[in-house]
Amino acid sequence: MKNQSKIGFLGPEGTFTEIAAKTLFEEDERLPFPTIRTCLEAVEEGNIDYGVVPLENTIEGSVNMTLDLLSQQVSLPIVGELVLPIRQHLLVLPELEDLHTIKTVQSHPHAIAQCHHYLQDELPHVQLKNAASTSAAAEFVKNTRDMREAAIGNELAAEKYGLKIAKSNIHDTEENDTRFLVVHKTPEPLPRTNLFREDRVTYKIILPSDYPGALHQVLSAFAWRNLNLTKIESRPMKTGLGNYFFIIDVERPNKEILLKGVKEEIQALGIGISILGEYPCFVVNGK
Repeated sequence: MKNQSKIGFLGPEGTFTEIAAKTLFEEDERLPFPTIRTCLEAVEEGNIDYGVVPLENTIEGSVNMTLDLLSQQVSLPIVGELVLPIRQHLLVLPELEDLHTIKTVQSHPHAIAQCHHYLQDELPHVQLKNAASTSAAAEFVKNTRDMREAAIGNELAAEKYGLKIAKSNIHDTEENDTRFLVVHKTPEPLPRTNLFREDRVTYKIILPSDYPGALHQVLSAFAWRNLNLTKIESRPMKTGLGNYFFIIDVERPNKEILLKGVKEEIQALGIGISILGEYPCFVVNGK
């Protein structure tokens, strides 16, 4: 019998981060952590085996805390990525029949914003309240037992807190996905599953100061080898204004010699380059 791994995730329970952790580690023990930092530090200290944290959302953009911690403060390789569709539902007590009796809808501010049109068109009379998370909103509805209270959240929150999905998919846009990263103490990538889409490599690039055209030379090293960059992002070095490093995601090619050549060419230019992870990317189809 396979031993269970301990999987940490950004809590609380019932959030999309737990859905991501459950998708990749269904049979393992899942433990919520209050912050991204505490989750990553628990992996680094060996208290848990893997950490699952959000990296980027289609609407809200990058999660800078995750980027900065992985690139500057903790030494944990990325071993997997999951792209998860964000689907928001209206959650109510099971006994509620008439949605027009709802007086208050609460959720995380991002979730409320994502459901603006539904709330305006279908529930214009309700008061909107912010909660710490979609899961916290669902827990509040469960505990208050007030039929006039509703929450916006996901199907896992509904299941955990015994709520009914009164209206499914109330978000304004279908094109809303979140990327979640999986980290581990060793660089061994997660095994491929039926959700596998592609392999990827993430680099950290540090440019020398006062070097005209340095970023162009870095990008050229990838371009002439026909390597596809899926993302490039700058982050402050925190050493002074104007000092930045770059995070570059690249589709992993079949030929290892291409990546070896990129690294050697960039290093020969006096530019710092390190690998934050070589890993498989998994995608959940939300349609």
